[in-house]
Order: sequence, then C-alpha cells, then structure tokens
Amino acid sequence: MVSTQQAMNIARESGLDLVEVDPNGSPPVCRILDYGKWKYQQAKKDRDARKHHKGGMIHEVRMRPRIGRADMERKVSLVERLLAEGDKVKVAVMFRGREMSHPEIGRQILEQALENLKEVAVMERPPSMEGRFLNVILTPSVKKGAPTKEKEKGKEKEDAPVEEHVG
Repeated sequence: MVSTQQAMNIARESGLDLVEVDPNGSPPVCRILDYGKWKYQQAKKDRDARKHHKGGMIHEVRMRPRIGRADMERKVSLVERLLAEGDKVKVAVMFRGREMSHPEIGRQILEQALENLKEVAVMERPPSMEGRFLNVILTPSVKKGAPTKEKEKGKEKEDAPVEEHVG
C-alpha cells in the first residue's frame, strides 16, 4: 500500500497518470497508466463489440396481392435465407388503388408464405394492417436436437460394418 502523494510522484516521474480504478474499495484502488491510451482501447473494444452484434436487424420483403407463383417462391427463399442468417424479417403485402378493398387476398398471400416458412420461422407478431401494408414479423425458429451434417457423418462411420482381413 502506497500513499496518495507517493503514487502521484511515481506517476509524474514515469510520465503516466494515476487513475482510480475502484473508488468503493477499502482502501480505494488506483493504477498508474496512460489514461489517453486506456480510453482509446476501451472505445476500440466497444466498437468491436457493436460491430459483431446483429440484434436489431429487421429486413423487409414486400409482395403484391397479384404476385405470381414463381415470384412468391423467390420471395419465400429470400426470407428463408435472411432467417438462416439470424435476422428478423418483416413480410409485407402492399396494396394499391382498388386492391385496398380486398384485404382478404393479401391475407391469403401471407398465409401461403407462412405455410411455406413454418419450418424455419416463428411469427413474432400476427398479420396487421398498417396503412397500405399488411405486415407480419417473423423470427428464426430454433430447432434443438436436430443432427448437424458433422454428427451425421460421424454416426455413419460408427454404423458401418467392420471388415476383418485375415492374412
């Protein structure tokens, strides 16, 4: 344990700063370090942590009530890919003009898309009208216990018959 005055003298001689790390400790804990460099490193850690964080990403995939079968399949495969990446997806059916008087057509389109996505998606929010759009928000479904490709390969090797060669 060093007195405050001694610690300040040591820090001043080495050209560094005396930084209080734990003010609630008994006695309070201080370190001698370059405060500017430490602050820069903390900011860098925070930036890296935010860079790898994907929590708030919501993608929107739009469809129309008169969408064709092939286009619907393409949109569904896009939604599957986005869900596989771990993102939330907002599927929206956009109405224009007289289409607004037939929202049941849009509901059928959403139901068809949800039927195709039931293996990979969970509905976070049920379909709702917001202006000209009928929206539903999907999140990736987490299937635990499903064997991965590596586990299946290992299992196939275990199940393979063992041949003995007598020579």
